[in-house]
Amino acid sequence: MTHKKENVVWITGASSGIGKAMAHEWARLGYRVVLSARRIDVLEEIALAIRQAGGEALVVPVDVMDEKSIANAVQRIITTWGRLDIAVANAGFGVFGSIEKLTAKDWNRQLQGNVVGLALTVKYALPHLKQHQGRIGLVGSVGAYLPNPNVGAYGASKAAVHSIGLTLQVELMGTGVSCTTLHPGFVVSEIARVDNDGVWHPERADPRPSKLMWPTDKAARVMVQAILKRRRNYVFTTHGRIFVFLQRWFPGMMRTIASKGPQPE
Repeated sequence: MTHKKENVVWITGASSGIGKAMAHEWARLGYRVVLSARRIDVLEEIALAIRQAGGEALVVPVDVMDEKSIANAVQRIITTWGRLDIAVANAGFGVFGSIEKLTAKDWNRQLQGNVVGLALTVKYALPHLKQHQGRIGLVGSVGAYLPNPNVGAYGASKAAVHSIGLTLQVELMGTGVSCTTLHPGFVVSEIARVDNDGVWHPERADPRPSKLMWPTDKAARVMVQAILKRRRNYVFTTHGRIFVFLQRWFPGMMRTIASKGPQPE
């Protein structure tokens, strides 16, 4: 464990995948970590592991679909630790189905979680981040740049995250607060095991190509460093960068590649 810092990092969606891995990475670097998600029992286990390794962790449950829950979480962080230096809006999920089949309920759920929830996380964190020239991390996806057959709602939500990041980078000029939008490619996560109603199916197979998948700890390391360096937009995993390059310069080729991807059952 490195030298402990006063600085407080808040991570939403911290109960699994990239969020959990980032929590451990921030703690390893000596930051005090606030863990937020809905599964309190899982968060408590992660907090215990961080404390046993010599770190400091605080569990603050949050449902990003509920504005009051977000506002209350920030208030609890300030009441408990008195400051907030870094907010990582990582909570998100995927709604699956072709545009032809997606319902209004599907679209509303996807955008409420991945876009509105993310924006409100930033909104309530910002007054406190401004006091310490803090940092914002928004977790997007290479899907923000690419065609997304059968995950069109997810891709649209991540394109919105990219746009929010660009906007914040202008709105925050002169405040000392930076906004880093992170666009990972394929990273090991539970996203494919949650259905369109938010129900988790541990037995469900992940259709994404396993050979291209990055482990979460590797992803967390590069994401944390990008936030610390105040990078604006960070696209990562080698294949993710290649796909974004192809979409920009050879969109016809990218359409062909995307059309050959796994089809929904």
